[in-house]
Amino acid sequence: MIRIGGLSRTLVTVLSGAAIGSLAWSQDPPPRTVHVFVAVADNQHQGIVPVPARLGNGDDPGHNLYWGSAYGVKTFFARSAEWALMNCSAKPKPEVLERCVFKHRKTDTDMVADAYRGSEIRAAILDFFDAAAGDSPKTVVARPSGERLTIHGGANLVAYVGHDGLMDVRLPLMPEKKNENRRDAIILACASKQYFAEALRAGGAYPLLWTTNLMAPEAYTLKSAIDGWIVGENNEQIHDRAARAYDKYQKCGLHAAHRLFATGW
Repeated sequence: MIRIGGLSRTLVTVLSGAAIGSLAWSQDPPPRTVHVFVAVADNQHQGIVPVPARLGNGDDPGHNLYWGSAYGVKTFFARSAEWALMNCSAKPKPEVLERCVFKHRKTDTDMVADAYRGSEIRAAILDFFDAAAGDSPKTVVARPSGERLTIHGGANLVAYVGHDGLMDVRLPLMPEKKNENRRDAIILACASKQYFAEALRAGGAYPLLWTTNLMAPEAYTLKSAIDGWIVGENNEQIHDRAARAYDKYQKCGLHAAHRLFATGW
């Protein structure tokens, strides 16, 4: 055993390891939150191609195409191996029929998903743009331990899923950027790059993934993009992930799927 300045090499090694461990601990990434705004499909109140009545009832999230069906946000994430459904609550506010909280199993990432009543699609879009602009951060109880998450304008990633309601109505005003915090955005709606760009740019969020044409906003695309975002993939890797997931379920061809999605401005 060699002495170094009154310390043994063994002890120095132990202390160095402890310091490295402390440094690694201090550099652990902070918790991240995803907030998803889902306008559930509604044959009566939205300009969608009609779907079977059970899937297109905007007051019944449990069977809805974009929420409770096999490829709806709630069901698809709850059945995935990478995510755990922590809790769901009914009507956290009048426009929202159900809110579910999911925990990523391998990272400190949580996702809060809100199912907006089909007739409240305008509210879902406005709330999405407010969140994308960093407006009105809110906290919700995430787990039985009482741990709280910051959502809405305090989320790191915000997503909109559903019909492109901006095809039918105009926004009453443009959102206003509230701070310099980085927020990424995913918009899974038909031709969302064309219709959402002006308001998204005004709010300051970055378009991680959006669309160039008509599409089915089902949850496999959303999950694939979020999973890539969690592990720090770059834009094009996330774009490729989304296209591959969409082609897998829609059988549209990978080239067509790549053209359907876009990333960045």
